[in-house]
Amino acid sequence: MSTIKFLGSVLLAVVVVSCSTTGDSQKDSSSIQSSPADEVRNEMIRSWEGYKEYAWSYDVLLPLSKKGFNWYDESLGISPYDAYSTLMVMGLEEEAKKIEEYALSMDWDKDVYVQVFEVNIRILGGLLAIYEYSRNPAILEKVRDFADRILPAFDSPTGIPYHSVNLRTGQTAGNKGDGKGNVVNVAQAATYLMEFGILSYYTEDPKYYQAAKRATKAVFDRKSEIGLPGENINVESGEWVGMRWHHLQAGVDAYYEYMYKSWMIFPDPEIKAIWDYSIEKINMYLTDDFEGRRYYTIVDMNTGEVLKRSVSLYDAFFPAIQAISGDLEAAELNQKSWDWLWDKYGLLPTRYHYGEDTVEYGNSELNPEIIESAYYLHQITGKEEYLDMIRKYWADINKCCKNEVAYNAVKDVRTMEDRDYLATYFYAETLKYFYIAFAGKEVFDFNEHVFNTEAHTFRRDSFDPALAKIRLGY
Repeated sequence: MSTIKFLGSVLLAVVVVSCSTTGDSQKDSSSIQSSPADEVRNEMIRSWEGYKEYAWSYDVLLPLSKKGFNWYDESLGISPYDAYSTLMVMGLEEEAKKIEEYALSMDWDKDVYVQVFEVNIRILGGLLAIYEYSRNPAILEKVRDFADRILPAFDSPTGIPYHSVNLRTGQTAGNKGDGKGNVVNVAQAATYLMEFGILSYYTEDPKYYQAAKRATKAVFDRKSEIGLPGENINVESGEWVGMRWHHLQAGVDAYYEYMYKSWMIFPDPEIKAIWDYSIEKINMYLTDDFEGRRYYTIVDMNTGEVLKRSVSLYDAFFPAIQAISGDLEAAELNQKSWDWLWDKYGLLPTRYHYGEDTVEYGNSELNPEIIESAYYLHQITGKEEYLDMIRKYWADINKCCKNEVAYNAVKDVRTMEDRDYLATYFYAETLKYFYIAFAGKEVFDFNEHVFNTEAHTFRRDSFDPALAKIRLGY
């Protein structure tokens, strides 16, 4: 641990003890400790102040160099949209209100190409969360405006969206002549059911959900003879491109996540049928019990043959989906493997070859998926072991990655060398899952909410199933 990180930890401890003893002279201050939820909340406040001081209106905070960084030629201010729902969950409404005002001031008429998948889960999802909490009709118009600017990406021969779209002109990257926009991975192709469904519900305009559903069905309808999609697909021809392999890693993951989560709030029987079929094929072909641990591996989409015994930290979302969909036995076996891998390095490496016991990509951006799954399992099973896991993950992240401004990524989990980057999802997901896991049902009721893949929170009772059928047009 660097001197700066050590001093930062000491200073935080002083602040926490000071805050917990204020106004409580009746108690011995040495016996008073802040709760884990309070610690996470204090770290959110500190990290958010760091973003505001050094990177406000930029997309991303670079906490070590104390600068901001933009994804594109113009800033879209992505971090605030990702932070909003976490601030609201933590009761930091004054800070959240500033983001609402910031959202209202944003002009989306920008001559910039954006990645459709990324801005959908972060910006569109974040804006929808602002409307979910505020019910401000002006925010809903901002949501609609942004959605209408990315909707032209779905105007392809297959209905699968192009990789990127220009927010001003509606031109897609694939139409520029470089060809790059014609190929997307499965997650980029079909991770829109939730956001577009929520927008259709609130606007009573089915065009958004229908575009998302068409994209999902376009991928599903092109599955192999044994029932598996590939990884990369040409949006114009509908042909699979490159390696014909299938997995649950980044590039596929959220395709499955959204089938089940969207059905939880919008019970479209067609989507449920796709999920039921797909999970059967996952269990049949991807399940790999190897050296006493459960993994979900990489297989040939046409034969089901294991191609590579490799997993990525993004796959750690799957125990959560297994648990919420009722397959607890598989979820618990899966989570135990992820927890074992965390213990091996103190963080999850981006990609691990379990067949050879080697790290393929050692970097980590403090991803939330393993925390998310432990949280789901604790909520559903009530077993203390999952909360113990979360306590361990929180302690380890603070040990390796806390700095004087916020937190930072690492270049390699084997060395824990710092990387000057803080992913926007650290605000949206990582800190949120830690907080709600520690805070308990009295603060946040798991059973009353559903999360998009960026952990933006929506109450399930906000959506009436009978109205959804009409407003989404299924």
